[in-house]
Amino acid sequence: MKMIYLAAVAVFFAFSPAGASGGLEGFLSNLNIQAKADMNGFTARLSTQFGIPGAQVSAVINTVKEPADAFMVYQLGHMTRQAPDAVVRTYQKNRGKGWGVIAKEMGIKPGSREFHALKRGDFSLTGTPDGGGSDGPGKGKGRGKGHNK
Repeated sequence: MKMIYLAAVAVFFAFSPAGASGGLEGFLSNLNIQAKADMNGFTARLSTQFGIPGAQVSAVINTVKEPADAFMVYQLGHMTRQAPDAVVRTYQKNRGKGWGVIAKEMGIKPGSREFHALKRGDFSLTGTPDGGGSDGPGKGKGRGKGHNK
């Protein structure tokens, strides 16, 4: 019964404007609720989305404070094109300072598109390869309206 309740709360927050407006903290809070309701499913979605074997995902989950922190380890690794081990080391070195500090340490510049996505919590855990989140430069042909055009 508790699992059903937690799953219902997770679905409510995932699709409600209140859950969406909480920035990174709101996103991570909702992700923790989902993970705690179904840790095996959470691990599988991380594994699929970031192309990491499940055993390695479980090892990272056991290394960080909250399950959502494991998501951020893989998300920042993807954004910065650095190995998850490097992100975990930076996480441990800067524990308690926040993901903004960790992102800066990993090379994400304040004011950049990636940093703004981080602050907004503009990510998703879809469980599909490359998850469709804001994770770096696009693969277009460069013909859009942008700076220096």
